[in-house]
Amino acid sequence: MELPKYDLHCHTTASDGALEPHVLLARAKERQIEVLAITDHDTLAGIAQFSDEDLEGIRLISGVEFTCTWNQRVLHIVGLGLDVTSVELKDYLANLSALRLARARKVADQLMTMGLPDLYLAAKEKGGEGVIGRPHFARVMLEQGLVSTEQQAFKKYLGIGKKGDVKMEWPSLVEVLSVIKNAGGVSILAHPTKYKMTFTKLRGAINDFTEAGGDGIEVSYPGMTPDHHFQLLRIAKEKNMMISAGSDFHSPGHTWTDLGKYPPLKSNVNHVLNYLL
Repeated sequence: MELPKYDLHCHTTASDGALEPHVLLARAKERQIEVLAITDHDTLAGIAQFSDEDLEGIRLISGVEFTCTWNQRVLHIVGLGLDVTSVELKDYLANLSALRLARARKVADQLMTMGLPDLYLAAKEKGGEGVIGRPHFARVMLEQGLVSTEQQAFKKYLGIGKKGDVKMEWPSLVEVLSVIKNAGGVSILAHPTKYKMTFTKLRGAINDFTEAGGDGIEVSYPGMTPDHHFQLLRIAKEKNMMISAGSDFHSPGHTWTDLGKYPPLKSNVNHVLNYLL
């Protein structure tokens, strides 16, 4: 089956993306993408803004990139084809939103101990109806002249091990997979080679993922090597998993990626779009 041009992983300002949902949708149309999944982190706020008229010429698949833990590691699971009216899904995401707000307040408090002003309300405004994360604090710092670049904000204040790196107790892998399944969606392990694991450990994570009901894996995304692509395709074939691909697009300023831009797949066998379309 010849697949339409697609991107099944991208972000808007509803989470940590730089473009408003309607701007991202227009960009996708400019790039002649026919099928798009907006997968903001732990929220449906981005895709909730569109009308049928907005979507003319493009098929939008409802999605969320869920954050969870496996063996004390953070994993990201892309849920696709979700029933956005699911009460369980709405309650789950509302609870995560409350936890993220509490975490953002702690981040602001930690930054104040380093002599910065209270940035909570400004970061919350950046998050809008969606989630609040460290990228929102970085943007506020840049706008207020507290840093010269967003990268400097992370290097000095927000990066791993810095005071603004406030940990959050994420739901378990099993819990996330249950929420996706009960909302009628399919679960895709996002960017498997970006978790800084050996392939032996990654295979362990994929084994546990599939045993817990996971459906598929991303086999193409920016930054991966051809060798990793073939290894992931091999694993997917061995375990009869669906495959998916996406740009993980966040910002036009990230020149290494764009909507619909990722390494070409060497196989479309058992592609998730065959299930979703």
